[in-house]
Amino acid sequence: MNNDNKNIKRTVITGMGVISPIGSGIDVFWDGLVSGKSGIRRITQFDSSHLPCQIAGEIPDFEPSKFLDRKEARRIPRSGQIALAAAIMAVEDAGLPDTMPIPERASVIFGTAIGGIDRVVDGVKILHEQGFDKVTPFILPFGIPNLSAFLIAKQFQCLGRNSTITASCATGTQTIGEATELIRRGLADIVITGGTEALITDFAIAGFSAMRAMPTNFNNDPERASRPFDAKREGFIFSEGAGVLVLENLEHAQSRGAHIYAEVIGHATSADAYHIAAPDPEAAGQSRVMRWALEDAGVAPEDVDYINAHGTSTPINDVSETQAIKKVFGEHAYTTAISSSKSMLGHAMGASGALEAIVCALILSKGWITPTINYEFPDPECDLDYVPNQARQKKVNIALSNSFGLGGQNACLILKKYE
Repeated sequence: MNNDNKNIKRTVITGMGVISPIGSGIDVFWDGLVSGKSGIRRITQFDSSHLPCQIAGEIPDFEPSKFLDRKEARRIPRSGQIALAAAIMAVEDAGLPDTMPIPERASVIFGTAIGGIDRVVDGVKILHEQGFDKVTPFILPFGIPNLSAFLIAKQFQCLGRNSTITASCATGTQTIGEATELIRRGLADIVITGGTEALITDFAIAGFSAMRAMPTNFNNDPERASRPFDAKREGFIFSEGAGVLVLENLEHAQSRGAHIYAEVIGHATSADAYHIAAPDPEAAGQSRVMRWALEDAGVAPEDVDYINAHGTSTPINDVSETQAIKKVFGEHAYTTAISSSKSMLGHAMGASGALEAIVCALILSKGWITPTINYEFPDPECDLDYVPNQARQKKVNIALSNSFGLGGQNACLILKKYE
């Protein structure tokens, strides 16, 4: 679908909310990004001394009682808590009331890679240690992946479409793409969208450590552990977080005088159909999704000023993404600014794409490109401009954001500066 079609409703971002390892709220989040702040630290939520990787991107300042009733907060998994908190921030930022103006025209398209794993793990432990009588009846309802979408819809009385997307690491980006389609087709005036994840458990870290996907040599130097495209990268760092965006039909946003951060002009998804964990060695699926997103947006590769890379800090994936960018952008790949927010935020799985879309919207509106920190040792196979270590002042008109997930699920967004 090309945006030149006059029947397509234009989609704009009017509100954003963030809960992240470098801070919560848009202003704190942005200050951390441009200053190159790392949110990676030693794990405090449990004793990680028995694990090969003992660091993660924990949220340092989240207090559920600021957003939820204390009794409700005890039941809801952490992923649901932070999703609802970020949604409350985003709706307030958009200047919308607590109840949507026309509830039937408001939808929720939300995502998570796994969801309430903390509640499920606790439930299994209680079952085996204390017996059936001690298992709460809320264990499954509060562990399901669509809990966050329900909580958001209930909070703001969104009575339109309510969908949950689970596409591994591509989740947050794909949710925004699907939400954009609702606006484009005239099926909603407002869509609350984004992603959430809270997977910092010994179970999850043990699983990915067994895959040799996580670093083991930075337990005493956590802030330097996430180093996308650097020659000494070892693996990705688990993090938790939630990113929520309010998307609106442009006319609807203008009619109420809303502040507009950016416009979503293109999106696409593709599949590698190759391997559950490894990317296609030819980077075909990653190349394909970027080409399709550019076609959907109606822009040429040379029109793109900035790429927010998936950039996980894993040896294979960073090389694969670099190859894909070169295939799609040709010589323009070498003059395009590219950075990985995961160098600061870690990898929040289903929330990462949403957090990175927010990064892109802020870059477009503020005229600064956030850096890839911990870039110290160039890798000959990763030889593009990754905006190393320092933020860069530059006007950006069009930004592209990549997300590539386990199972070969790829998603891409194109955002444009709103003027």
